[in-house]
Amino acid sequence: MLKVKNLHASVGDKEILRGINLEVHAGEVHAIMGPNGSGKSTLASVLAGNEKFTVTEGEVEFMGQNLLDLSIENRARMGLFLGFQYPVEIPGVTMANFMKMAVNEQRKFRGEEPLTAGEFLRMMREKSAVVELDSKLTSRAVNEGFSGGEKKKNEIFQMAMLDPKLAVLDETDSGLDIDALRVVATGVTKLHTPENATVVITHYQRLLDYIVPDFVHVLYHGRIIYSGDKSLALKLEKEGYDWLINEYDK
Repeated sequence: MLKVKNLHASVGDKEILRGINLEVHAGEVHAIMGPNGSGKSTLASVLAGNEKFTVTEGEVEFMGQNLLDLSIENRARMGLFLGFQYPVEIPGVTMANFMKMAVNEQRKFRGEEPLTAGEFLRMMREKSAVVELDSKLTSRAVNEGFSGGEKKKNEIFQMAMLDPKLAVLDETDSGLDIDALRVVATGVTKLHTPENATVVITHYQRLLDYIVPDFVHVLYHGRIIYSGDKSLALKLEKEGYDWLINEYDK
């Protein structure tokens, strides 16, 4: 589904990604961990097509196509979803209108008819239940006045509505209390199928108590320096990154 080979990316003259290699297949959950400033969020942004970053070397293939040649819009239409660490507010645009436009644009890309008003409302009710999203929030402007937990629930609701092939979740657990974390993470798990894949970027093992990864990767200085299974996340939680970084820096 996703193949990243020797990916380098910079902001201005500062190189942040220094040779990322990563392969994600359908049905898999990957967790990416690492110290602050290691390049985790940059990787998510580059995959989504954020023009702030310049890819200077490497290849990225998504669903058999060169991802780096695709516009931000076409990456989304093909089924790449980015969950933001800090979801933005969109004043004046209601959640319902925002999602109806997004869902029907995606359907148009696939050659499908747009949803009727009734079909869309039924879909919204079904998907909002996945993350226990208050139905009143869907009539409000996107994320405007939402609490941190509501914004993150709203992100996963959008993910449920769009049904992406690959979801890249950038620190979805950031700022969540334990109850909101449980709801959001359980929603992500419910949406996971053998046909899609998830990449979870996180600092904390606690998220991985709910979203159980098949693979855990440690990112440091723009490279994946170590990979393992869920037990690696437990070890990092207990012992930190020093043991791994010291070995890498030798």
